[in-house]
Amino acid sequence: MPHSDFDPVRNWLFRSIMFEAEAERFRSAGIRLGADHVETERQLLTETLAPFPVDLRAQALQMTRLYALLYCFENSVRQLIRERLEEKEGSDWWDKSVPKTVREQAAKRQQNAQTNSWLEGEKGHPLQFVDFGDLSSIILHNWEDFSDLVPSQHWIKQRMDELEQARNFIAHSRLLLPAEFQRIESYIADWNKQVGV
Repeated sequence: MPHSDFDPVRNWLFRSIMFEAEAERFRSAGIRLGADHVETERQLLTETLAPFPVDLRAQALQMTRLYALLYCFENSVRQLIRERLEEKEGSDWWDKSVPKTVREQAAKRQQNAQTNSWLEGEKGHPLQFVDFGDLSSIILHNWEDFSDLVPSQHWIKQRMDELEQARNFIAHSRLLLPAEFQRIESYIADWNKQVGV
C-alpha cells in the first residue's frame, strides 16, 4: 500500500488524539462537552410526569430516590450471592447452593416471563426471579460463605425482612415518611459498610 494511502488514517488518528487532549483540558476547567445526561434525564422525567397533578409529581420525585436506592441494593445483593457462590461451587452453584423451594419458585417465574409476558426485560439467570426475601434465605443456607461479611444471621435476617417490607410498600406505589427513608438508608449504609461496597 502506498504511503499516501495511510495519510487520511494518520490524519484522522492525529486529530482524534488532539481532540481528546483538548477535551480533557476543557473538562478539567469545568467546561462541559457534549450532552448533559443529568439535565436530559431531568427534562425527560419532567415531560413524562407533566400530565399528572402537582402533588402526585412531588411525591413521585420523593420516592424516585428511594426506589433507585433499593434497586441498586437488591441487585448488588444478587451480584454478591452469584459471585460468592460461583467462586465456591463453580458454574453449577445454582443447583448446588440454592434451596430447592427457592429454585422451583424462580423457575416458575422465569418460565412465566418467557412464555406469557410481553415485557422483554432481563430474563437470563434464575437468580433474577428470586423474591427479595429469598435472597437472605440463600445467604443463610450458605452461611459459611457469607459469615465473614455480616455480624450474625439475626442481623441479616432482621434487616432484609424490614427492607423487604419497605420494598413491597414502594412497589405498590405507597408513600413512605421521611423517618422511614432514613431507616432504609441507614440499613443499606450498614450493609454496604459490612460487605465493603
